[in-house]
Amino acid sequence: MNLASQSDYLLIILDVMLPGMDGFQVLEKIREMSAVPVLMLTAKTASTDKVNGLRSGADDYLTKPFDVDEFTARVLSLIRRYTTLNTGSIEVLHRIYFQGLMIDMDSRLVTVGEEQIELHAKEFNILCCLAKNQGKILTKQQIYEEVWQVQYAYDDNNIMGYISKLRKSIEPDPNNPTYI
Repeated sequence: MNLASQSDYLLIILDVMLPGMDGFQVLEKIREMSAVPVLMLTAKTASTDKVNGLRSGADDYLTKPFDVDEFTARVLSLIRRYTTLNTGSIEVLHRIYFQGLMIDMDSRLVTVGEEQIELHAKEFNILCCLAKNQGKILTKQQIYEEVWQVQYAYDDNNIMGYISKLRKSIEPDPNNPTYI
């Protein structure tokens, strides 16, 4: 379970019968923090088990024994759907996850890895604006109007100053940014 929370994965293959905590419980924990596709792989063939797995948040359910070609096709299909429909970030329960960065919209918390990052309100709002629009090119005017909620009147370096501070706060190497 610790590994699932420490890294970004394209797919998790999860067995139902695990020691200590069963696969359904692990799946619930994964769904609290991520929308990564989960393929349940198990010897439990009862219809109720399949329905329980899918209702608990599994994206697919494959029973043992299985055909390797079918398994490979299901894995590739789930990864293709996940990477095509997502730009790499995942928003679940008002949280945005991206390559070790977590933005919790409700508590206004930002963490990079295990480290909690303190941001001023405008910095947090700009980060959220950029995260929600990941993959898009935004003008200073678009960022300003979304964050300040007023019409952009003139060009100044205010936004670029905030972005520079954000990079210094969250980037491992601000001169070679990963997130912004």
